[in-house]
Amino acid sequence: MTKQHILGTGLNGLVGSKFVSDFSDRYLFDNLDLRDKQRPVDITQQQQVESVIAQSAAKFLIHFAAFTNVTAAFAQSGDKNGLCYQVNVVGTKNIAQACQKFNKHLIHISTAYVFNGEKEGLYTEQDPLSPIEWYGQTKAWAEEVVQSTPGLTWTILRIDQPFRSDPFAKLDVAWKLIEGMRAGKIYPQFTDHYFGPTYIDDFAKVLDAVIRLNLTGLYHATSGEQWTDFDFARSLAQQLHIDYQVEAGSLAKYLETSQRPYQKNTALSVDKLKSVLDFSLTPITTAMSHILA
Repeated sequence: MTKQHILGTGLNGLVGSKFVSDFSDRYLFDNLDLRDKQRPVDITQQQQVESVIAQSAAKFLIHFAAFTNVTAAFAQSGDKNGLCYQVNVVGTKNIAQACQKFNKHLIHISTAYVFNGEKEGLYTEQDPLSPIEWYGQTKAWAEEVVQSTPGLTWTILRIDQPFRSDPFAKLDVAWKLIEGMRAGKIYPQFTDHYFGPTYIDDFAKVLDAVIRLNLTGLYHATSGEQWTDFDFARSLAQQLHIDYQVEAGSLAKYLETSQRPYQKNTALSVDKLKSVLDFSLTPITTAMSHILA
């Protein structure tokens, strides 16, 4: 089988690298990376982006690269010269315009942090953008850039709190808890904060489906489940047979001393995605049991 060429940014990161490793038999990957010694690409520099995309035979570009440290982003609030804005907004604009110019389908990875977290149930694709901190604001602007680029073929996939079955250099939400509990200490886990974990192994399959089925538009691509931090940590301990008593904590109490805004709920509905996928998403408790710990 002839392998299909795929352009990408952030293909060596927590989420992107899983797609690369799981689908290396189907795709040939070309990563736009500033740390590439042979061909460094700074996505905040339009000419560098265009020169690489112009030469590629790939029909798709998956844009993972982002400034994702929410606390560090908060320290840059309002600074459009800061790295968060430059990477998330300017970088995305450069990628989107180059994809349009050279006829590439852009798959843009976004986040549940584009919402304010005030909704009690699951957010849908119809809910309006309502970011409450700088990271979420820059990602919301990035989505608007993608959707407003004339003539661009695009897909936006929103994820939340991703974790994977195998360990990675950058610990994800599950592996941080696993290592902490094994070491005998994690912080008390909020019982009043809700999120929608994304199983990265499944998300890699979602990306493959977007390419195979040529899906366009906006999709939520988490598990579609809603968990508290406390229940997630406790379930992890149970599934992996870790002898640890998880303590309950309170987001409301934490917010009394925190300057940074904090979404109370970032869980997303995946009904729209499930209606077009040709495989079933893995339940989170099952995904936990697949962790190679």
